[in-house]
Amino acid sequence: MATSTTAPDADRREPRAGSPAREAPRRPRGPRRSLLPYLLLAPAIVLELAIHVIPMVVGVWMSLLELTQFHIRDWSTAPFVGLENYRATLDLNSAAGKELLHSFWVTLVYSVLSVGFAWLLGISAAVVLQRPFRGRAILRALFLTPYALPVYTAVITWSFLLQRDTGLVNHVLVDQLGLLNDRPFWLIGDNSFWSLLVVSVWRNWPFAFLCLMAGLQNVPGELYEAAAIDGAGFWRRLRSVTLPMLRPVNLVLLLVLFLWTFNDFNTPYVLFGGSAPEQADLISIHIYRSSFKTWDFGSGSAMSVALLLFLLVVSAAYLLITNRRRDDHA
Repeated sequence: MATSTTAPDADRREPRAGSPAREAPRRPRGPRRSLLPYLLLAPAIVLELAIHVIPMVVGVWMSLLELTQFHIRDWSTAPFVGLENYRATLDLNSAAGKELLHSFWVTLVYSVLSVGFAWLLGISAAVVLQRPFRGRAILRALFLTPYALPVYTAVITWSFLLQRDTGLVNHVLVDQLGLLNDRPFWLIGDNSFWSLLVVSVWRNWPFAFLCLMAGLQNVPGELYEAAAIDGAGFWRRLRSVTLPMLRPVNLVLLLVLFLWTFNDFNTPYVLFGGSAPEQADLISIHIYRSSFKTWDFGSGSAMSVALLLFLLVVSAAYLLITNRRRDDHA
């Protein structure tokens, strides 16, 4: 019995004589195709140059000039002093150097405490809201409200709350609850640092909550079930399952929060009206006062460049240490 065999690609038939052959689609060639990616990137590159790169270069150039109020109208008349502004600013034996060192330590303590409390509140809220229950969506929306509010609106509200005579905080603590005998000053003196810290944590912890909540969505539920079968309690599951699985998120989150907090200018400026007390004299406010209050833009630019270099070193060291630890655990 004769059998007919068909080729595996029998559906691909050769065109008959006289019929037009099908042509493969051609990819666009020439300069139009090669320039398209650059044309799409051009707006972003222009904005990056205008907003970040050019001002940064101008700031470095200003730090090399004796740019005071006498030369601000015509920079060409400002004398070139080289690294003299850096020497005067970073001389810890001078008055300017001691003030800068004081602002640096205040900013460092403020940043560490703010990041620590913001992360602690964020991880607590993310773990509590991990499992579904009635009203969880409402709580999520309420927790994210401080992060959604404009910074000026939020901080101005806090400045009204912390007023000595008319503020709601003293009204509740003194008049309603009777916890304090006298109305304290929250925006001057030693209390100014803690007031600034509370406002900073209140603004930043929703961002930590948002990132950690998103990270928890990727943790498999089977890990918690296996840990519960093995008899692990809540704290053991948190230490052995949740935190190790959130390690990649925490590495980026802590660095971003530290950089944001260390560079924070809007919060102290709006809260204290541009003249922060000595106890809350962050380095951003110190640079602003050195530049726009004393009209010494050369020294202010030198402080800004030194701050940028410090943050670059901290970021590089942090990433290097965390990558080495990750390789050791791998």
